[in-house]
Amino acid sequence: MPTSTGIPYGSWPTPITSELVVRAAARLGEVAVDGDDVWWSESRPGEGGRSALVRRGADGRTADALPPPWNARTRVHEYGGGAWTVTDGVLWFVDFADQRLYRLDPGAAEPVAVTAEPDRSAGVRYADLQLVPGGVLAVRETHTAGGAAADVVNEVVRVGADGTSEVLVTGPDFVSDPRPSPDGRHLAWLQWDHPDMPWDAATLVVRDADGTRTVVAGGRAPDGTTESVVQPVWAADGTLWFCADRTDVWALYRWRPGGDVEPVLDVGVDIAGPQWVFGARRFALLPGNRVVAAGARAGADRLTVLEADGTLRELDLPYAAFRYLTASGGSVVCVAGGPASEPVVLRVTVDLDSPTHPAAEVLRPARDLGLDAAWFSRPEHVSFPTPEDGTGIDVAHALVYPPTNPRVSAPDGTLPPLLVVVHGGPTSATTAVLDLGIQYWTSRGFCVADVDYRGSTGYGRRYREALRGRWGVADLDDVVACARFLAGSGRVDPTRMAIRGGSAGGFTTLAALCLRPGVFSAGASHFGVADLGALAADTHKFESRYLDSLVAPWPEGADVYAERSPISHVDAFDTPLAVFQGEEDRVVPPEQAEAIVGALRAKGVPHAYLLFPGEQHGFRRAENIRAALDGELSFYAQVWGIDLPADEGITAIEVHGGAPSA
Repeated sequence: MPTSTGIPYGSWPTPITSELVVRAAARLGEVAVDGDDVWWSESRPGEGGRSALVRRGADGRTADALPPPWNARTRVHEYGGGAWTVTDGVLWFVDFADQRLYRLDPGAAEPVAVTAEPDRSAGVRYADLQLVPGGVLAVRETHTAGGAAADVVNEVVRVGADGTSEVLVTGPDFVSDPRPSPDGRHLAWLQWDHPDMPWDAATLVVRDADGTRTVVAGGRAPDGTTESVVQPVWAADGTLWFCADRTDVWALYRWRPGGDVEPVLDVGVDIAGPQWVFGARRFALLPGNRVVAAGARAGADRLTVLEADGTLRELDLPYAAFRYLTASGGSVVCVAGGPASEPVVLRVTVDLDSPTHPAAEVLRPARDLGLDAAWFSRPEHVSFPTPEDGTGIDVAHALVYPPTNPRVSAPDGTLPPLLVVVHGGPTSATTAVLDLGIQYWTSRGFCVADVDYRGSTGYGRRYREALRGRWGVADLDDVVACARFLAGSGRVDPTRMAIRGGSAGGFTTLAALCLRPGVFSAGASHFGVADLGALAADTHKFESRYLDSLVAPWPEGADVYAERSPISHVDAFDTPLAVFQGEEDRVVPPEQAEAIVGALRAKGVPHAYLLFPGEQHGFRRAENIRAALDGELSFYAQVWGIDLPADEGITAIEVHGGAPSA
């Protein structure tokens, strides 16, 4: 029973503060199994966003393998991934400070630099590391002094222990996943060229020992049809396994050198996801021709096991997301999380004696929040109608989190404010994993709708491609439809609906406010795109042609870019807006944020702006994460006239451009 009644929505006191959000927080990354040891990475806001590496020994003890200030993080494609690898206790990694390759041998006091110190006017970066005899395979990204995005060169190289490099694959605009076969006779990799992104048309290529190249799957056919391949993995028997989306969803296939591609597992939902970062793994090969795969359905992952005899079974586990699946004998080690659990490192033993209820051991627990599960809002997967408008899709999806606080109830007859969350990508997806960044809002009395608008992953290629040429149209229709659906069903207050998003989600936020006015009464853009033309003309190589498919070819379609850019519609900005931006962001440069802030200032629209020095694309430092979260809450409180709990000590963000009103 609640201990307090009649407290307005949005004003509820809660122990889920911004301090708790970042306290001892760590974003778990890639996992590796090395003999009896399990390694993983942790991005720690309390250490300035440093990516630490942690080793868990056979005795269960854990320790940091890399002490501060070492930071295992790569900037290839700006989003990174695959920054480290370990075999027989020998660790190779990329340090964020200089992007050099380092090696740490067992028992050594300090890592040793392998590659040369870079020219500060240019730069060489490495990613997607794979240990091979005498060195490491890597994707190398070379930047020239003052060069444009088009001048950046991406190649597959072999780097020896002495720092010498041999180029193995060059020519394509992009390469990833260099994978040698078990016998060393074949090298597989993925490649793609502008204007495609890897989820559009990545090609799987295999080179034999004599240099002969075979296109196994994927790419762009002469008739214009495309196929995306992700996660090539060699099995012990010499077959090559991979995911491809030739049947609409990313399903599992295998290929034997000299043979044909054979379908293996199609569960009707996406097994893989878009390759924004290197090193993602959504399936693992176990001994005895067994496969464990994660597939997304209705906003939540399920782990599925395919037995050698073709038997298919779904595992019953209290988790809703599984990442970085890694084989460990007859088990799988992965990062897993669920509605009541922040991510953990989990070992799942796939035992035939327990076909659907496997043994699961938490190797790295979630932090102890000191909270009863009653504080956590559980998401509901909601599908709602949206304008078809030529996309062929007339239903979109969201995870809806109701206001939840076991100690408070709101006045009878009142409705909660709504916060519509727009993920980035825009080919990302919502996930039903406990996120204190969401519970921060729901425990205060907000309803949160985390929208999988058209273009999101997890619903097949057709749903993903419903955004092609329609970014700034279909996504706006979907977020507006979601808000109106929830308001129309009597779940939220239609006069207090806000929209927020980061990166691509920030663009949708800004565009919805100026191109779909009258729906939302507040908004928050975190490093969001304001000027599509400026983004197309000035961004990094990986995304420099991305907008060709999302909007129109650049610069031929400049008029379309202008039409959909929020900066072109500043006269329509009448909605209070908070803007948060990293000063060193190369994906969405600060000029984007400052352009929209300047327009708001000139028009006198209530707004707030925080620029964070030292931050890139996304905030990693604890103090900045807190400032952005509390600042956004303070902004809504001032706009809507919400009284915040006095004992929480939230510093009011400065609102410019007129007196905000409830």
